[in-house]
Amino acid sequence: MTGRIPQSFIDELLNRVDIVEVIDARVPLKKSGREYSACCPFHNEKTPSFTVSQNKQFYHCFGCGAHGSAIGFLMDYEHFEFPEAIEELARGVGLDVPREADSGDHQAPPQRDSHYAVLERADRFYRSQLRDAGSAVEYLKKRGLSGEIAGRYGLGYAPAGWDALTRELGGDRHTQEIAVELGLLVRRDDGGLYDRFRDRVMFPIRDRRGRTIGFGGRVMGDEKPKYMNSPESPVFHKGQELYGLFEARKASQKLERLLVVEGYMDVVALAQFGISNAVATLGTATTPEHLERLFRTVPEVVFCFDGDAAGRRAGWRALEHALPVLKDGREARFLFLPDGEDPDSLIRRIGYQAFHEQTVDCVPLSQFFYATLSQQVDTRSVDGRAHLVELARPLLQKLPDSVFRDLMLNELGKHSGLPVAQLTARVFGNAPAAAAPAPKRRPVSSGRSPVRVAIRLLLEQPELSGCVQDLNAFRDLDMPGVDLLTELVEMLREHPHLHTAGILEHWRGRPEERHLAQLAVMPLEVSDGLQHEFEGAIQRLAEQRAAQRMQQLLSLDHGTGLTDPEKQELKQLFAARHPML
Repeated sequence: MTGRIPQSFIDELLNRVDIVEVIDARVPLKKSGREYSACCPFHNEKTPSFTVSQNKQFYHCFGCGAHGSAIGFLMDYEHFEFPEAIEELARGVGLDVPREADSGDHQAPPQRDSHYAVLERADRFYRSQLRDAGSAVEYLKKRGLSGEIAGRYGLGYAPAGWDALTRELGGDRHTQEIAVELGLLVRRDDGGLYDRFRDRVMFPIRDRRGRTIGFGGRVMGDEKPKYMNSPESPVFHKGQELYGLFEARKASQKLERLLVVEGYMDVVALAQFGISNAVATLGTATTPEHLERLFRTVPEVVFCFDGDAAGRRAGWRALEHALPVLKDGREARFLFLPDGEDPDSLIRRIGYQAFHEQTVDCVPLSQFFYATLSQQVDTRSVDGRAHLVELARPLLQKLPDSVFRDLMLNELGKHSGLPVAQLTARVFGNAPAAAAPAPKRRPVSSGRSPVRVAIRLLLEQPELSGCVQDLNAFRDLDMPGVDLLTELVEMLREHPHLHTAGILEHWRGRPEERHLAQLAVMPLEVSDGLQHEFEGAIQRLAEQRAAQRMQQLLSLDHGTGLTDPEKQELKQLFAARHPML
């Protein structure tokens, strides 16, 4: 179902969910004083530095800095997208996730539960048929696959008849319509039905939660087409899904690299030899959506292609799609196979260790980029080097502002002989690459400023927001963090029952989120009670705002002069500061 998830529902969900239960089900926790601890699941360590606060409903690792709510944990640990994490938590507490209707969209949402149920029935049927399909079993054995690997990837068999699945699903019209919509069955011109997949080894395609969303079928002989995929459906979109990603994540919670190959059988055959981090696109070229999904899962992606001209063209298309998503910390490499080899045949010939080493030591994107462009020009001539810059320019413009982009410009300078400053102007039409614009709201200042103290205390005890009598007393104070404090107080007045994790979710994706998370784990330095300390910080802010405003008015008085209201304001400020005069 489309539409935005209301913030009010997210607040309610986080109030019902217990982050300790969510994390403990995946990473065993030990009680440690008021909090819980474990070795961090996001980096290797021997001494636990990962803590979970039941009071704040917040986790934080003092080793690598990972932090967040139960939502953030599922996104980082399970690699869920935001809506998927919400849905997972909501199921655990028996809530249905509401959606705000998209503007102009009045269509009823698809009945996805029914779609998944029909796909699950088909999946079970295909698996059951494999047990008695001698030709399919023999084919898989010849490909060197064990029963364990076939079971891990859920391989099955679609019988050769025209109506095996049709009969299995039965005569219920609603089920038949869903099966047609999913592409499992095809409707004849006369209204009858027949099976789309026949006499094929079946590969279930699973989403990030392990649900079957479609199928790929492979012939066992030389018939065409060799591979057949489910068509687009309400639950299956080829340009977004990757075969084997669910299995790769299940095999290792600490994936560092994913290998993108061309076919289902390559994925499964590599797993047979211990390479369990391979995925495949579903009959399409690698799309930007694929790449975003890959890089949200791992920092490094290796594209594996044939070494012939067609394979290198496919590699170049993957490179072009990768450029816009190559933020700092992300890396793409290319592994081009020897002539006549595919991943299955190569790993059989050279073994796991040698194949693994090739995936680690393959061609970096930058090297493939400039090697391919340099083949199109004569870099020995001025004309050729100028042409190289023109070829590289529209591609480099796709890169996000990053250290990697700066280094790619440096590399272009080496190939063209032009200084980097000139190249920057030529490529981007300005002076050296501009830094990212500063956030509108300034970060909380370091040191024990009253702003920092007030925000830290609100994160610890949100109900303190009720102690602020007059926000205008410091709202326009020129001091780092005041805007953030003001917004925080206003938000907590509307949502007084939020805990720390719930507060941070209101700032998800904003520059201030990181500063709030850092403050949330800072030790409290309070000697006289939280409320007394908070009220003291607010009072100091009001005094500083009054002093600042007085100075502004005095400066105006010495310059252009004051209006009558400004004179009255200055008199009141002076009287408040010096009540005995």
